[in-house]
Amino acid sequence: MTAPTSPANDVLIIGAGFAGLHMLHQLRSRGYKVRVIEAAGDVGGVWYWNRYPGARCDVESLQYSYSFSSELEQQWVWTERYAAQPEILRYIEHVADRFDLRRDISFNTRVLRACFDETQDQWLLDTDTGLHISARFCVMATGALSIPRLPDIPGIDGFKGKVHHTGAWPHEGVDFSGQRVGVIGTGSSGIQAIPAIAAQAAQLVVFQRTANFVIPAHNGPLHDAEQQAWKQDYALHRERARQLGTLYEFSDKAAAQTSASARQAEYERRWQKGGVNFIHAFNDLMVNPQSNETIADFVRAKIRSIVKDPAVAESLCPNDHPLGTKRICVDTGYFETYNRANVRLVDLKKTPIRQVQAAGVLTSEGLHELDALVCATGYDALTGAVLNIDIHGVDGQSLQEKWANGPRTYLGLMTQGFPNMFIITGAGSPSVLVNMVVGIEHHVAWISDALAYLRQRGMTRMQASREAEDRWVEHVNEAANRTLLPQANSWFLGANIPGKPRVFMPYVARIGVYRQECQDVADQGYAGFVLGTGPAATASSHKF
Repeated sequence: MTAPTSPANDVLIIGAGFAGLHMLHQLRSRGYKVRVIEAAGDVGGVWYWNRYPGARCDVESLQYSYSFSSELEQQWVWTERYAAQPEILRYIEHVADRFDLRRDISFNTRVLRACFDETQDQWLLDTDTGLHISARFCVMATGALSIPRLPDIPGIDGFKGKVHHTGAWPHEGVDFSGQRVGVIGTGSSGIQAIPAIAAQAAQLVVFQRTANFVIPAHNGPLHDAEQQAWKQDYALHRERARQLGTLYEFSDKAAAQTSASARQAEYERRWQKGGVNFIHAFNDLMVNPQSNETIADFVRAKIRSIVKDPAVAESLCPNDHPLGTKRICVDTGYFETYNRANVRLVDLKKTPIRQVQAAGVLTSEGLHELDALVCATGYDALTGAVLNIDIHGVDGQSLQEKWANGPRTYLGLMTQGFPNMFIITGAGSPSVLVNMVVGIEHHVAWISDALAYLRQRGMTRMQASREAEDRWVEHVNEAANRTLLPQANSWFLGANIPGKPRVFMPYVARIGVYRQECQDVADQGYAGFVLGTGPAATASSHKF
């Protein structure tokens, strides 16, 4: 068989957020010719688009950062415990400048179609700018939360006021002064945006479909002494994060085996400390429904103590899912906002939306007249950005058709039938269940090592085998079903997208376990993958 010819690039990367920039830097340092395609006008990924009021990371700043450069770690100074969007974007822009990454990025360019050329073992991409580009390998650094979803409500196109989505916020900002504003959605974005909008708008109406568990952030300035103390042990912190995902305080005790008074004391301690670490108060909270109810009752009691109107407080108390089975939210003054005279909560379970009219939102109780509507309705998570591209693999197979019943991957890194295409923090990996930067750095390193393995052996093709993919999908499903996580209608299962298959997409194992599984595969010559040149590539076996 004739060896495939060399394409224009070694690797194409789609996306210039945290994942794409690190992948570019890593591969370029190893001597690969790399090109990045980015739809936005600059670097940043989700932090380029998410400019809504109150946008902030729910992972502490000192952890939500790259570890590949010790100089960068030591020199960058964060200002807050939880960094806001502008500061995170400045950090990403600094990284792009510091490592001269922009020269290999095509901005304002969206990939429309990607096809695998089986005769040449390369990917051919078409873009909306007319650019046609080829590469041996393609890396999807498209982000887990990057395709905003507008609500499927009749009449929304006929609303006379402005409609904004939190995930595609105008870069010039929005002035709500003196306006009557409606917010649809009370997930993480809505919970961050609502207090900020309430402080500016004349009136704010919040349309809530599902009440969420919200934990206070207790955000504040990140003092120099605290920052320097952390930086002195950065290497140790990073190594622990690679095993734990995020450096939370994990308990080795079960709530079921702890007295009620001791449980209450621990919940209160963690509530006062703030942050997502609250859910790790005991080690059985995500597997034991009775234990979970104890922490859920604690939060509901907090809501009732904060919100002055008892009826509003009850509407804000989640009762349809265990705590932590939907993405737990971190807030600054969210529940307190409902004590403001200019804020009204509309419980859509009691008074559902009928339609959006020109003048506002019509529910079963009447018309809410509005000047502006904010849709904090989330994203087509994990698969949306990948499936937004018309991707075709071996024999012209469409990825949309293959994933029609839910995403199928091996290790969350590749999908059978689509050789040489890698996915960073996709479905079937820990992804959104850990600090995303930790997951990204692991995937970047693993992909880089895999490409080096192929290059050293003169191989031009790598893909997941069907058997390995089947085993991995079963393994991921079994892991999720051992927890309470599938019990909620969450975006983890695609429940926020009409018609999307209900499949629990992330891999719930602690990232240290996942990293070892990935390393075992690599150590066995990339067992479960088909390696070689063209159709003659061969597979090795591996079982979990």
